[in-house]
Amino acid sequence: MAHALEGDGTTRTSGPPLEAAAGKTREGSTVTATTTFELDLLVALNDYERPQDVAERAVEAEELGFDRITTGETTGWNVVPPLTLAADRTERLGISNDVVSPYGRSPAMLAQTALTLQDAADGRFRLGIGPSSPAITERWHGREFDRPLRRTRETIEVIRAVYEEGTPAYDGEIFQISGLDYERGVPESPPPIDLATLGPKATEMAGRFGDGWAPQLFTKGGLEERLEDLRRGADLAGKDLADLRVAPIVRGIASEDREAARRKARKTIAFMIGAYGPYYGNSVAEQGYPDVVEEVRAAWKDRDTDAMAAALPDDVLDELAPAGTPEEVREWVAEYGAIEGVDAVRIGFVDGTTEEEKRTTMEAVVA
Repeated sequence: MAHALEGDGTTRTSGPPLEAAAGKTREGSTVTATTTFELDLLVALNDYERPQDVAERAVEAEELGFDRITTGETTGWNVVPPLTLAADRTERLGISNDVVSPYGRSPAMLAQTALTLQDAADGRFRLGIGPSSPAITERWHGREFDRPLRRTRETIEVIRAVYEEGTPAYDGEIFQISGLDYERGVPESPPPIDLATLGPKATEMAGRFGDGWAPQLFTKGGLEERLEDLRRGADLAGKDLADLRVAPIVRGIASEDREAARRKARKTIAFMIGAYGPYYGNSVAEQGYPDVVEEVRAAWKDRDTDAMAAALPDDVLDELAPAGTPEEVREWVAEYGAIEGVDAVRIGFVDGTTEEEKRTTMEAVVA
């Protein structure tokens, strides 16, 4: 199923969507269904010296055949300038963000930001938001991490009020806004809203109130199970799962030096499990690996990153990340994209990936 790029009604023209047919992939692994999925490129802003460099990566991604570029925002650059530059220098490439916090900007400002980027990208933008984390909320934004799911839901509803009514007027449990008019009037083509969630209730919320879902650090089996929660939320809103763009995030690396690639991936995935707050670790534990998570977390208490990596077995690494030769990474991504309900695979690099390895990884997955 080839998807249209939002805003212009055209199908992908930057390159052929990847296909995984029933039976065997091109590398010989069994998959269960015929599917076509898009490829998003996730870039880390800290990898670049200037926002303009992110735009150069976007141009490269478009030339290679990626469908969309996306980047996150934590305590570094504001995400808007590099995405604006990327939108200005590309023609077909979708533009997204993964993700902004509902604690860091008011809902009205998020709506303004989304509508500005949508205009800058000529209708190619998707807004990504997520409940965030206690560390970022409290230690960066200086806010109390209270009722994250309720705040996220109300934030979405206020954004949609701006989209649909041209005002953020809202009377909720968290936000009470009397409302002013959006100066540019009701937008004709507001950008879709994607949610980044992990748990069952949060993912149900994504299905009910969002236009897309961008989960991270899921095994294939774990993703299939969580898709049921997304489907339940969509049902509550009278939507079908096919109405949502499901774009799971995976961190990977392709290199002819297989062992070096796997060392880098192992260190990154272990760090995400053990040091990125409780949520990723809890999610991986619930997917069947509580002992692994416990051991990784124990090593993190001593800030022993080598021990953290050593605690992540090969089979768990293989479940969570594409890491190895270009052929292995291509095969892994094809199988992940073949999961029923997945519309795109969002590829990010692991920590320590060289520029040559980034190019190898990008070329591997679009080949």
